Amino acid sequence: MARTALLNVMVNAVLKAGRGLARDFGEVENLQVSLKGPGDFVSAADRRAEETLIAELRKARPGYSFLAEESGVTEGSDNVHRWIIDPLDGTTNFLHGNPIFAISVGLEREGTMVAGVIYNPILNELYVAERGSGAFLNDRRLRVANRSHLADCVIASGIPQLNRPGQPEYLKELSTVIGQVAGVRCNGSAAMDLAWTASGRFDGYWQRGLSPWDVAGGIVIAREAGVMVSDQAGGENVLESGSILAANETIHRRMIELLDASR
Repeated sequence: MARTALLNVMVNAVLKAGRGLARDFGEVENLQVSLKGPGDFVSAADRRAEETLIAELRKARPGYSFLAEESGVTEGSDNVHRWIIDPLDGTTNFLHGNPIFAISVGLEREGTMVAGVIYNPILNELYVAERGSGAFLNDRRLRVANRSHLADCVIASGIPQLNRPGQPEYLKELSTVIGQVAGVRCNGSAAMDLAWTASGRFDGYWQRGLSPWDVAGGIVIAREAGVMVSDQAGGENVLESGSILAANETIHRRMIELLDASR
């Protein structure tokens, strides 16, 4: 695919940050057996990746604002555009030497997500999308799976972490959904869950308790692949609500019914 200048900026930033994360990931296995463990090392790797992303994006688009997982909000002179970035989505996986994690970058323009890039440097999977131009994995066009029966579907979800709010509600949802589908999977990375829904590996994805940087890049990729993306009430308030539901139109409608029934 021929990338626009905007996507080239985003891709170059995630590839550079990805090289650093790949090197750091190679050290994690050695640290698993140490008394202290790899926790501090991974936190430093996360910060370094974010610093690389911000430096590269700022160099190419100096006025844009930022919303980043580690450094929070940084206002720019351009009040129209904002980068929303997660330098390491799937930190717990990374910490345990599990290669399901990603760098996620989304661009918001006047409150609308218009471009997204997700990169897993270990699997060498680069997902890109720009609004109105389709979604791609390593230059291959993506389309959502077209299954129409829940019993045939594998649905992804995210389990609330220890001591995080929402576990009782989630268990009710899981109990309702799991009896209706072929399987439920938990990747531990919202970005990868959205990317895999866009690529048809999953037939749908739902989760609560999310931050904007978890899903900003993936929203564009999923929608450009034909995925219907909403909050769990079926509305457009994904970034603010912290909840998400993504699937093709038929499965999306059925999932809303199941999640409503669980309450």
